[in-house]
Amino acid sequence: MNIILLGPPGAGKGTQARHLVDTRDMIQLSTGDMLRAARTSGTEMGQKVAEIMDSGKLVTDEIVIGLIEEQLTTQSGSGFIFDGFPRTLAQADALAALLTKLGQSLHTVIEIRVDDEALVQRISGRFTCGDCGEVYHDKTKPTSVDGKCDNCGSTNMVRRADDNADSLRTRLMEYYKKTSPLIGYYYAKGDLRPLNGLADISEVTASVEAILG
Repeated sequence: MNIILLGPPGAGKGTQARHLVDTRDMIQLSTGDMLRAARTSGTEMGQKVAEIMDSGKLVTDEIVIGLIEEQLTTQSGSGFIFDGFPRTLAQADALAALLTKLGQSLHTVIEIRVDDEALVQRISGRFTCGDCGEVYHDKTKPTSVDGKCDNCGSTNMVRRADDNADSLRTRLMEYYKKTSPLIGYYYAKGDLRPLNGLADISEVTASVEAILG
């Protein structure tokens, strides 16, 4: 079962991906994580990624697809979660071609719908555990013990520099320009399954589970 989690920054894609990894033995493929891992891997592809990133250039779609193919052919689980990819229509076409080449298919695309202003409030108070990745919020999901992760006990709490209202609005504009066309693309293919991302996390999780069956 291969799925795409689609939605603007802060919609909760990472939280739902971690749940599926833990409960269904799925493998989360995050573009950012793959690029960081490749950069330090020492492989030929990794050296290419490092050179591009060190020069300040953008990594090409071809390289990202190459990294994804590497994961699809070397990792084993009950399916893959594409998180942060595809971001454009060209990437969506490339992913479809890759899955066909490998004899695989896309099960569904889950669109997590949220309101912009609600997102601003959600993101502005967000922080994560730097060790296990658990996501918290100052108001809606604080840690039980101040500064200590409920999940792993780490005190390495991290706030992204761009988790503020101005930066988020810039990121949202980028999402609407480049990524939102994917909603129509996957709707036309009959793959899109929207859900309310503003519901309680447990309700969102239940909706995801209902979609996947």
